[in-house]
This record gives sequence, structure tokens and C-alpha cells, in this order.
Amino acid sequence: GAKAAGFDLSGVLMTGTDVSNANFQDAYFSKGYLHDSNFDGADFTNAIVDRASFKGSSLKNAIFNNALLTGTSFENANVEGADFSEAYIGNFDIKALCKNPTLKGENPKTGADTRMSVGCGPS
Repeated sequence: GAKAAGFDLSGVLMTGTDVSNANFQDAYFSKGYLHDSNFDGADFTNAIVDRASFKGSSLKNAIFNNALLTGTSFENANVEGADFSEAYIGNFDIKALCKNPTLKGENPKTGADTRMSVGCGPS
């Protein structure tokens, strides 16, 4: 995967992009338009991903440990196996994310239960 740790990608436009297994640790994605892209296995640990939209993207097994995700949309995104442990997600955003039917599974790298890492109750 690509290495973009610590990069400032605020306002980036990504549509139909494959950045699977990329290292985005400590990166900035504020107001990112990240639609219909492949982020499978990407690592967003400690990243700032506020007010971004992952609409229609695949985030299977992605890691969002300790990431800032306020105002970020995961509408129609596949988040199966993603790890949101210690991520800061606003209350409204948590409610929307908990309704995502793909919010299930366990992250293969961290072992975290996807639903529980968001703070959702059992499905």
C-alpha cells in the first residue's frame, strides 16, 4: 500500500481510487471527498478525518484507532472488519454508523470487534 503517513490531504477529491492497505497514520483528511474508492486495510490511526465523506467506499478491515471522525459520513460504505477503537465520533455520527448493515466482523490485525469498537450495542 501507499505511504502517506502525516500528509495533509485536506479537501482531497478521491473517486474510484484504490488506496487499499495504505498508511494514512497521522494524516489530515478534513473535508475529504472520498467516494466510491477502495480503502480496504488502510490504517488511519491518529488521523484527522473530520467532515469527510466515504460514501460508497469500501473500508473493509480499515483501522481508525484514535482517529478524529466528527461529521464524517460512512453512507453506503462497507465497514466490515474496520476497527474504530478510541476514535472520536460525534453522537449523531455514531447513530448513523450503527445503522450501517456492514458494521460487523472483527479486524484481522487488531482483533477488535467492529460493532463494539464504534460503541454500538449488539445488532
